[in-house]
Amino acid sequence: MSKQISLRPSLKTVLKTSTVAGLAALMLSTGIPAQVVQSFAEPVKVTAPQVASFGDVVDAVSPAVVSVRVQSDVKPVSDEGDGNSFNFNFGGRGFDDLPDDHPLKRFFREFGGGQDGPRADRGPHRFGDRDGKRKGHMRPTSQGSGFIISEDGYIVTNNHVVDDGAAFTIVLNDGSEVDAKLVGKDSRTDLAVLKIDNKENRKFTYVSFADDSKVRVGDWVVAVGNPFGLGGTVTAGIISARGRDIGSGPYDDYLQIDAAVNRGNSGGPAFNLDGQVVGINTAIFSPSGGNVGIAFAIPASVAKDVVADLMKDGKVERGWLGVQIQPVTKDIAESLGLAEAQGALVVEPQAGSPGEKAGIKKGDVITALDGDPIKDPRDLAKRVALIAPGTETEFSVWRNGKSETVKVEIAKLEADQQASASPDQATPDEPQSSEEELADLGIAVSPSDDGNGVTVAAVDPDSDASDRGLKEGDRITSVNNKEIKSAEDITKVIDQARKDGRSKALFQVETDGGSRFVALPIDQG
Repeated sequence: MSKQISLRPSLKTVLKTSTVAGLAALMLSTGIPAQVVQSFAEPVKVTAPQVASFGDVVDAVSPAVVSVRVQSDVKPVSDEGDGNSFNFNFGGRGFDDLPDDHPLKRFFREFGGGQDGPRADRGPHRFGDRDGKRKGHMRPTSQGSGFIISEDGYIVTNNHVVDDGAAFTIVLNDGSEVDAKLVGKDSRTDLAVLKIDNKENRKFTYVSFADDSKVRVGDWVVAVGNPFGLGGTVTAGIISARGRDIGSGPYDDYLQIDAAVNRGNSGGPAFNLDGQVVGINTAIFSPSGGNVGIAFAIPASVAKDVVADLMKDGKVERGWLGVQIQPVTKDIAESLGLAEAQGALVVEPQAGSPGEKAGIKKGDVITALDGDPIKDPRDLAKRVALIAPGTETEFSVWRNGKSETVKVEIAKLEADQQASASPDQATPDEPQSSEEELADLGIAVSPSDDGNGVTVAAVDPDSDASDRGLKEGDRITSVNNKEIKSAEDITKVIDQARKDGRSKALFQVETDGGSRFVALPIDQG
């Protein structure tokens, strides 16, 4: 009996076959299933070298950095009762000269308070009151930065931020606002101290000053402040120079910082990586009107002493010597027989000053103070300022080719005292002579009308005298610290200098801008 062979596949076979076919179709349409797909390569990831972050410093110091808003009394623009609170000048034309249909005139009639304009229904705080007068009121005039230096809320900022301010508002890091009062300010170093009105006896996060004698060129600094009123902003840079003189005052000793410091950063701190204040951002170098990455900060060593005085007395007391001084150049040093071009050359002692009373004379070079060498005029000015008034101090001066000692009792520097004086007028003791030429020096001179020195009548534009700034009309009062009244006097002094082996002579020159010394070569001719 034959076995029947079925041509129909069993259900199990069909399912198995269908599953394989389905998987094949799935593989063709989507690729290998997830459970059997092979791993692709990992995304690109680079392990960068560890770089120091400023984040920890910023987190720690930010609560102590504040924004300082200053308000001042605004005086009435017009008290004449004419109803016009604004003054325009369009090539000599005033507000009333504008045509009636001029858009500016229409605008300020409606909103600015012309007599016939609907000012009263705009409210009392628009542009004035009902009678058309604009009354004085408080308004914001400046905004800068500052930082808290004590738990009870003393704040350091720049004098130029708060100067002429009548009310002060401090914006803290968390956005809260508190009132403050001015404790004291010092225009000579551009520093000021405010005190928060701390009625709630809050304890503020505060920062301390660093020992900036350890600051080196190349050290990192972090500048925190409030540029353009944006709120807390952080930039970083390095100390690029020390002891910068930017011509802002007699005590210039700035740190130069290569970092983005902008308007509104004034009074803000520059921190080292330990979170200590190394400087107070004060000025920027801005030839284009914008930031070019060069800023200047008051060193912590200067700020610390000034701030302590302001907190104690509300003012700074400085010592006063009372002499006008200038740098000792190499040429001047050679003309005076000094071995090195350092110290401060006395142009003129001020009448009645401690220096004059003690016998310091024009032409002296102050070389040391209490035995410590003086580098330059700035060094002398800073060190004298630190001496307590009434202290007797010993100065070493170079005079007539040798060193002498002068004892001076330092006085108190008053606000109106100047470090310069006009020389006394001399009485002529010889008749005026005609103009005589000093060909070796490239100048022609004639006796002054009052007998005090000689007047420069002409200057050879190709001469050393011209190169050193001598001009027609300048007055020469002394050569090598010897008073002169004629060309012959100059010649005698120069001849003696040549015999003494000098190659240059020191001329004291007076101009409208003051008195100075100029060293001229005398070894030619």
